[in-house]
Amino acid sequence: MAVLIISILLAAALVASLIWTNPKGAPWVPSSMSAVHQMLELAEIKPDELVYDLGCGDGRIVVTAAREYQARAVGIELDPLRWLWCQLLITALGLRDRVKIQFGDLFKQDLSEADVITCYLLPETTRRLENKLLRELKPDTRVVSNTFLFPGVKETAQNGKTRLYLFSPEHTMGAFIKDQLEQSAGESDKEKGRQP
Repeated sequence: MAVLIISILLAAALVASLIWTNPKGAPWVPSSMSAVHQMLELAEIKPDELVYDLGCGDGRIVVTAAREYQARAVGIELDPLRWLWCQLLITALGLRDRVKIQFGDLFKQDLSEADVITCYLLPETTRRLENKLLRELKPDTRVVSNTFLFPGVKETAQNGKTRLYLFSPEHTMGAFIKDQLEQSAGESDKEKGRQP
């Protein structure tokens, strides 16, 4: 009987944890390990760079970044069960000196120190996150998104469903359009100068 009660409580906690994170960013749907490797390769991570994973789930991206790329990594997780899992995992793997897991809402965290940011968030969340990243990140911070777009930032590279963005004012779609218009205007002026 006790096993049944404990099983029901664990199942209820798991269901609650899946539902609880959805309004804040995304439900937990882990990136496949092949997607993790695509994301980290696309970001061209160098040793000792600081990688942030927004909504780190079970910690697979931050652990891989630390173990295979010798990066420092910070995961941000809102779900207390997955946050606890990550704490246990990085301790068991001996990664506490390279990996930190912060509990909380990614919109309330300071991301300004990041060299690379990874995320697998819903489209509405990436749209909301875009302004925060443009305000906080240093120029040319690499942001890699699994599947979903940042609509106002020009995509720099893509590998399958993995997309790379360089977050700087000059990489916004507004700047891109302005640059294209200026180039067109310059070409029109040259053509007018050639006509007799």
